[in-house]
Amino acid sequence: MMHFKNNLGLGTAAIGRPLYINLKQDASEEAFSLPKFKEKGLEMLENAYTNGVRYFDTSPGYGIAEELMVGWLKEKNDPSIIVSTKWGYTYVANFDPNAKEHEVKEHSLANLNKQWEYSKQLLPYLKVYQIHSATLDTGVLENTEVLKRLHTLKKEYNITIGLTTTGDNQTEVLEKALAIRVENEYLFQSFQCTYNVLDQSVSIYREALQKRSGPFIIKEALANGRLIPNDNYSNYNVLYHFMQRLAKEYEVGADAIALRYCMDVFPHAMVLSGANNDIHLKSNLKANQFSLTALEMEQLEAFGVSSNAYWKERKQLKWN
Repeated sequence: MMHFKNNLGLGTAAIGRPLYINLKQDASEEAFSLPKFKEKGLEMLENAYTNGVRYFDTSPGYGIAEELMVGWLKEKNDPSIIVSTKWGYTYVANFDPNAKEHEVKEHSLANLNKQWEYSKQLLPYLKVYQIHSATLDTGVLENTEVLKRLHTLKKEYNITIGLTTTGDNQTEVLEKALAIRVENEYLFQSFQCTYNVLDQSVSIYREALQKRSGPFIIKEALANGRLIPNDNYSNYNVLYHFMQRLAKEYEVGADAIALRYCMDVFPHAMVLSGANNDIHLKSNLKANQFSLTALEMEQLEAFGVSSNAYWKERKQLKWN
């Protein structure tokens, strides 16, 4: 299992494309400018680095995120930087806010090879290569050609092979993936899953996930913004009140409480911040400054909902 000095990393979806599935924040009425967007993205990478972040998670599905990372890394000479990227999604919205389709998913061998050709520019910082949103319906976990190719990449480039999960059957995907072997070796040594106060489903695999040699990565720790107190989700008012009480006690924001909860459940995990500005990032990073008590952890855990309910609600979130 990888160990990190700073257990908070930066997910680059929000700096790679202007629209993402989330609660709307900081909506700008200005016309979209790609040069300004790139400049802001590079500034965000530098801010994260300056504030001690050394883990960066990206994907071809995140618009220009990989391109930004490739360019930014050329100016760095710091072997402590770790990058994870993925294959399987292609961004197709071309920065059009009215696009009917934002991304296309294809878990074929051809797409793996095509996307690897670009992603390998992230080497030598690229340490973890993941199937983006592995699900049972694409058949990717049964595609022997794809699995063998990933095993070859692992050996040839000394990288960890992983996958990300999404949806209410995360645990089924994990169950299947944890057992997959290629040439008598477990292929998947890293997993990136949705985990937060509301959806705690993958915690039943806590021991198995933390036994693998690669990192367990937590995404959506803020539940796409639903864990930041807001009026749209009155069903979480009791949770919001409790989180705000904890936030006041620890002199941090509710975001840091949500992130710290994940860190305390999975002490060796890499928890991703999806911040796209310096203020949110610095607020997130305060999660490193304290630990929750066992009682506070139990109290937060009691707010968990079923995976089915969580993902049903998440599907109602719009691209913004």
